[in-house]
Amino acid sequence: MWQSSKRTTGGQRLKSKVPEPLNIKKFHGLPHRLTSSGRLWLMRITVVFLFSTGCSDDGAYRLVDFSERLPTESSHAQEADAIRLRVAVAAMVSPKETLSYYQALIDYLGEKLGREVQLIQRKTYGEVDALFLKGQIDLGFICSGPYASGKDRYGFEALVTPVIRGKPFYQSYLIVNRDASFKDLEALRGHRFAFSDPESNSGALVPQYWLARMKERPETFFKSITYTYSHDNSIMGVARSLFDGAAVDGHKWEYYSVKESPYISKTRVIRKSDPIGSPPLVASKFMSRQSKDAIREIFSSMHMDPEGKKILKGLLIDRFVATDESWYDPVRMMTGVVRGPEQAAHVSKES
Repeated sequence: MWQSSKRTTGGQRLKSKVPEPLNIKKFHGLPHRLTSSGRLWLMRITVVFLFSTGCSDDGAYRLVDFSERLPTESSHAQEADAIRLRVAVAAMVSPKETLSYYQALIDYLGEKLGREVQLIQRKTYGEVDALFLKGQIDLGFICSGPYASGKDRYGFEALVTPVIRGKPFYQSYLIVNRDASFKDLEALRGHRFAFSDPESNSGALVPQYWLARMKERPETFFKSITYTYSHDNSIMGVARSLFDGAAVDGHKWEYYSVKESPYISKTRVIRKSDPIGSPPLVASKFMSRQSKDAIREIFSSMHMDPEGKKILKGLLIDRFVATDESWYDPVRMMTGVVRGPEQAAHVSKES
């Protein structure tokens, strides 16, 4: 069960239990660090995901063990190239949807490199950051927010960025239930709102930035705040009226729309952010330059290979291109507005 909190006229909060259809965690306020319980998954993670098709939570559950014990890094560069290629995916979408979306890409990369590839999933962006810091993963599909704010601190190097609908950019979508009367962000004042991850750009930073421009803060503007830890969970929650609004990755919303997800048709978009560099594929600083160049070449030429082109078409990706740092300047600007000049200077210095 998860708890929903309500404000009373005296300022106190009364808690009432509601069913838990999603694997989500609720907060009131905006924590900048995760609790220690999330880090207990670093050595071994068992992911529970939905057995039925689409992103429905009805039906049986399956337990899937995604990762084995990670080896201790004594010589990071040598081991990173000698053992299997370890590719991490933060929970931009739920575990089941992650497999559906990324597995074909992972398999293609392994085949072209002639190496075994291990897919490692983590619940939060922060957990993936920690693995990069320790040299325990080689590649990662990460959100634009963590990339822009921590690429030097965690050892990220962007290799390629996906081009979707002709551009290497994406947007944050503010969504509401199709049948709700909400027309803009102001209309959601005093209502229930869902963010994805505290470090997400499209699922957290963008709506915080919009509110900051209104001289508002999420914890006082909204009736309650829920962190769903994936964009498809946020979409599902709005479709089922568990939340009145949510901010989600526009690419993911469009992807599920084309794939005819039963939940997309029950939501509508009421606002879009300015374009921001799409989430890049990044490499660890412990990976050799030779391996980085080889991987960049495989993804950059993927659209010219019949097998690769078929995979990209299924993911609604045109092709991959070399990353341009300036594409992520809007993230650094919004961080400065939301978290203050000191944090903005820290991010700019890292970049």
